[in-house]
Formats: sequence, structure tokens, C-alpha cells
Amino acid sequence: MPGLEGAPNPTKVIVHPLVLLSVVDHYNRVAKDSKKRVVGVLLGQVDGDSVNVANSFAVPFEEDEKNPSVWFLDYNYVDTMRDMFKKVNVKEKVVGWYHNGPKLRSSDLQISELFKRYTPNPVLVVIDVQPKAIGVPTDAYFTVEDIHDDGTAATKTFEHVPSEIGAEEAEEIGVEHLLRDIKDSATGTLATRVTHQLTSLQGLAERLADVRAYLEQVLEDKLPVNSEIIQNLQDIFNLLPNLAIPDDSSAFTTHTNDDYALIYVSSMARAIIALHDLINNKIENRQAELEADAQREAESKDGADAGAKQQPADAAADAKLA
Repeated sequence: MPGLEGAPNPTKVIVHPLVLLSVVDHYNRVAKDSKKRVVGVLLGQVDGDSVNVANSFAVPFEEDEKNPSVWFLDYNYVDTMRDMFKKVNVKEKVVGWYHNGPKLRSSDLQISELFKRYTPNPVLVVIDVQPKAIGVPTDAYFTVEDIHDDGTAATKTFEHVPSEIGAEEAEEIGVEHLLRDIKDSATGTLATRVTHQLTSLQGLAERLADVRAYLEQVLEDKLPVNSEIIQNLQDIFNLLPNLAIPDDSSAFTTHTNDDYALIYVSSMARAIIALHDLINNKIENRQAELEADAQREAESKDGADAGAKQQPADAAADAKLA
């Protein structure tokens, strides 16, 4: 991708599910139950202002936990794997690298400089393989030069860009089949929707807590005022419905009550169906037990009759012998 050295960094990174599965597998094979982190190469395309990360592969990597500046990455292995992937899909080029984080480290800038031999603007995607918070488990960064006002030399730092999980139609079908294996068959569609909404609300509560903590730090002069962040928060608040208006409040309440009524009726119907199936199951088990008892009694009676018939025959045979 020549000519991108002076181009601005992309503003969005799209990570495909295959990359997430590969990184989790890499971590479970190499660094599970340890403090080590795994590193790999990201493959994809740069499309305008977005980076499409469609594939990845693991790379041998070692670092000194006590001295972060001491690390080893086998770039000869990267060259070999890149050439092999190029034979399979020429459209997938090296767009950056990943590690499992969960946070940035001081050596990440040096590693990003190393990956500039493969792409002018390498993206770093930190993938949390053990997410504890609700949300997207990826964070994307690009290196930028931080120019100081005091006239000192510019330093390089990471700039965070939004990331999202995207998939093509074939990948969506594969993910859906994987989710079917772990899906509870006893859970209905409505219950699944309610669970998803509850998870979304929990994620929203965490984001609101972060916003509150940021605003409190700004008020206490612990953080500088960022006009861009304040403007984004104002846009978010402008999108909220005004419940002070009577018509909007009544419409919102009516819609909520209708949803609750549907959930209540569905839960009652599901409980009745479950009780009905339980009663039918008990009746079938009782009938099976009665049939089994009757069969055992018939077999024991037939055995007794056969024994009674055998005794006179044995007595007659003994008399003839005598």
C-alpha cells in the first residue's frame, strides 16, 4: 500500500469473528492460566477510513516480565506465513498485529514500529480473551506523533479508534450454528430477547458510570476539559426522550405496560405447558410401572403352573422305574 505514509489514520476498525476465535484458541494453547500474553498478525484490507480485519495467525513471542523493553518476535516466521497466506488469498494483506492485553505495555510502540516494515500504518488490536465487562472485547490503536508545545522533540503515542465486530453472511451463519450448540433449548425466543435487553442495560449502566466518573474528575480539576467529549455527551442527552411532556410520558408508559403484559402472559402460558407436560410424564411413568408389574406377575404365575405340571410327570416316571 504505497503512498499511505502521510495519509491520516483510519477512523474505524472492523474485527471479524474468525479473528476472535483464533486469538482465544492461541491464548488457550500457549498462555492459559498464566500472565504471559500472546501476539499475532492481523490480515485484511484498508478500505478508505476503515480497516477490515478478516484473518490472523499466531507468532512466536517472548518477553521479560521484569523488563518490558526485552522482548523477542520472530519476524522471519512472519515473512514465511505472510507469503503462504498470500498464495491462498492475495486480497488479505498485513494490516497490523494483536495481543491479548488486557492493557497496553511500554514495548507496544517498539513492536508497532517493527510492523511498519509490512504496512505503513499498522493497527494494534488489544483483544481481551477473558472479558469481565459487558461490551466489545476489542480496543484498536494507531501510532501518532505527539507534538509538544514546549519545543521538545515529538514523541510517539497510541491513538484510540473505535472498533466493532462485523461479519459477512457466511460468517454469520457459522456463528449462528456455533451458538446453537450452547443455546438452552428450554429458553424461548422471548426469554432470549429479554436476556439480551438486560445485558444491554447492564452495559449501558457501566458506560453511564464511566461518564459520571469522568465528569466528576473534570469538576474536581483532575482532568482537563475536552470540548469534543462534552459535545458528544450533549448530543447523547439531546436524543433522550423528554418524559416531562404528558403525551410522551403516557405513550412511553403504555408501551412499557404492553410489553410487561406480553411477558407476563407468555410466562404464564409457559408455566402451564410445563405443568401439563409434567403431569403427562407422571401418568405415562405410572402406566409403564403398572404394565411392568402385571408382566412380572404373569411370568411368575406361568412359572408356578409349569412347576406344578412337572411334579406329577416326575412322580409317574419314578413309579415306572420302580
